[in-house]
Amino acid sequence: MMLLNREDVRHALLAAQGLLSPPEKPATKEDICKVIQRMGYLQIDTIQAVRRSQYLVLWARLGAYETDWLDEIYQDRKLFEYYAHALCYIPMSDYPIYRGLMLSDKKPRRGWKKWADQHPEIIAQVLTMVSEHGPMRSLDFKTDTIPHGWGNIKNEKLALNYLFEMGELMVTYREKFRRFFDLRERVLPKWDDADAFDPLSAFEALALKAIYGLGVAREDWIAPYFYLQKTPIPDILSKLYSENRIIQARVEGWETPVYLHRDRLKLVEAISKAEINPTLTTLLSPFDPVISNRERALVLFNFDYRLEAYIPSKDRVYGYFSLPILHQGQLVGRLDPKAHRKKKIMEIKKIILEPGVKVDQPLVSGLKNTLADFSSWHQMTQLEINETDPQGLREALLADD
Repeated sequence: MMLLNREDVRHALLAAQGLLSPPEKPATKEDICKVIQRMGYLQIDTIQAVRRSQYLVLWARLGAYETDWLDEIYQDRKLFEYYAHALCYIPMSDYPIYRGLMLSDKKPRRGWKKWADQHPEIIAQVLTMVSEHGPMRSLDFKTDTIPHGWGNIKNEKLALNYLFEMGELMVTYREKFRRFFDLRERVLPKWDDADAFDPLSAFEALALKAIYGLGVAREDWIAPYFYLQKTPIPDILSKLYSENRIIQARVEGWETPVYLHRDRLKLVEAISKAEINPTLTTLLSPFDPVISNRERALVLFNFDYRLEAYIPSKDRVYGYFSLPILHQGQLVGRLDPKAHRKKKIMEIKKIILEPGVKVDQPLVSGLKNTLADFSSWHQMTQLEINETDPQGLREALLADD
């Protein structure tokens, strides 16, 4: 059985996620599909301190690219929206997996069952409206809002979300980030439910994709990758292992085995022999698959990350939307950016390195180039750095070469 160390596991994750080395050539539209296929999902989020998370995740792997490409391949039906790890863009090739889950679970999983049971007439009305009028937004329903969860919301919006989760509606496109819902049969006119995965096969497929996306997977990391139920995981792993679709390995100091997708074996072997080493310096979104599981990030990188956008400003340490700094295989710090688009200034409010991180030339050079590329991709002509810890880092980053 292959014996690995924690650094091997860390490097395998970065390699599997496409974050081991800088891209070798300029990005193309098709590269976006490949990146999402590799990760298994691209989480969608609304926060836009610089750019929304989905665009930042792609930039970390591709470098500069045209953000319109994501919307274009989405409208070309190469992606669809559904709940994988939260609300995500998912490769259309995986639709049979998720449709199988929709068909096998007739109860909404996001807290709407009670509401749906009490308002069947609203659900039927919304479905009829979409059927008769074509793609519709929540904004198209001119009704009052009701108190619900985070704030006031229309009954019709709840109905749209319910029908979306149940698979009766799909998001056909977005306009200014607003979702337009249409009937599934109009979005995918050639789809046949006979092609949907059965529940067990769907669960196995996602567990296998999680292992592939993680590079080297501990058992307790697999379910959170796609927000799967934890209970079936041991039996699924036993079945996949008996069928020779995954491989077991051991990690020094860990009591339980880890798992590799068979297609990752050569990659992990090369990493364990130090034939492949990380060279990339980049910035990660708070919702990047590498950092989204906070417990895993703490185990692998000794990096304790918390998104502070949802806590009062007086209690923030690192900033509203701090981005982890990945440098040569380690998470070495975080920075808080703000794009001032009218003035074309990329403001870095603060950069805070992790304790013990050495400010050497490779770090300064890598971070300086990354910030320049980050600013340029945002079409900013000026970079401002307000504060760094340690203090000398600011001068080093702003110094002329």
